[in-house]
Amino acid sequence: NEKISNIKRTLSLRNCGQEPALRTKLDKIGDEIIVVNELLNKLELEIQYQEQTNHSLKELSESLEEDYKDVEHLKENIPPHLPQVTVGQNFANVSDLDPEEPVKVEETAATKKPPKEQRSIKEMPFITSDEFNGIPAYMKSRLTYCQINDVIKEINKAVVSKYKILHQPKKSMSSVARNLYHRFIDEETKDTKGHYFIVEADIKEFTALKADKRFHVILNILRHCRRLSEVRGGGLTR
Repeated sequence: NEKISNIKRTLSLRNCGQEPALRTKLDKIGDEIIVVNELLNKLELEIQYQEQTNHSLKELSESLEEDYKDVEHLKENIPPHLPQVTVGQNFANVSDLDPEEPVKVEETAATKKPPKEQRSIKEMPFITSDEFNGIPAYMKSRLTYCQINDVIKEINKAVVSKYKILHQPKKSMSSVARNLYHRFIDEETKDTKGHYFIVEADIKEFTALKADKRFHVILNILRHCRRLSEVRGGGLTR
């Protein structure tokens, strides 16, 4: 009975299609069905896109929550080797100044020539906690994260002190600085060109570190973490 009713409906529709007036309406209905079908396809694509976006936002929200927890943990556990922020005492409160009294400006500050742009000296980045955890146990032994970064801080101090002298005009050098300058130049080789380097004498000159066994163990760790490399030649280790 269902199949017979479908056949009857199909025959009646075919008969309608043969009449010119009804055929025009059927064509319009067909065009509208195609348009509606296209709109439904676009709607399905938009729903899929929104679902993917919603999923991505949930993942991003979870990631931000983890980052926030990490930041809070870092804030509460700042390593002691990091420099402390100090507030300068050269700022005067506006309320402390007499509004009727003219502000005095030092003439020397205005007449002085602007200082020459100083060259930036590249410093070694500190070891991260992930890098520290990745160091083999036999290599770091009982050394702590802070002890390694304290040595990095001292090495940076030696590098900055050395290259400040090298970048200093010779005319303004003291006799001690001039002697150091000539030693620095003599220690340079073609392998050190374009690189910052120090030797054991610089560690003794500019820091309180001792070049003992522990110091050399930390140097091996820094080489492992790709913070420095070693160049030998002329009886010196750079």
